[in-house]
Amino acid sequence: MKKIILATHNKDKIREVGEIFPDCEVIGVDSQAEETETTFSGNALIKARAVAKCHQGAWVMADDSGLSVDALNGEPGVRSARYAGEDGNVPANNALLLKNLQGVEDRRAHFACAIALITPDGSEKVFEGRCYGKVALAPSGKGGFGYDPLFIPDGYEKSFGELTPEEKNAISHRGRALASLKETLAKEFSER
Repeated sequence: MKKIILATHNKDKIREVGEIFPDCEVIGVDSQAEETETTFSGNALIKARAVAKCHQGAWVMADDSGLSVDALNGEPGVRSARYAGEDGNVPANNALLLKNLQGVEDRRAHFACAIALITPDGSEKVFEGRCYGKVALAPSGKGGFGYDPLFIPDGYEKSFGELTPEEKNAISHRGRALASLKETLAKEFSER
């Protein structure tokens, strides 16, 4: 079984990647890297490079993703996990987003994901995915994580928090980026 070192301590991301790559062992490792870039791809590369230094010769992946709201000039964007200040405080992040959208009719938004892959020989690739939709007036559903209960993807009347993992993975930003990466990995694994 192939191993993928995933630069995250987020158990939900580890589970999601494992669902998309059932034939691989996905091991989460905290990168301890400071995300200083202004793009998702830049931050994903920072994390992947930090972990790859300690796991040379391994398949290393890192993602950076977030929600960008049109009416808020792209906020929370690359600061999605730290939108309300404290890293990973989901209730505070969601509450601040709803507060900042009070009275706003145009609630269009998109989730974006960039996944950096560093191969055992040290080459780097970045895969990106997006999912468009809108921010709901109130959270719904207990599935997913982060802003999922607030995000209704285009073509759906349910939030990511109400969709099954299979439904969400088929259309989500991370699912789309991972689908592109999966094609590359299948080819890479078969050649090694």
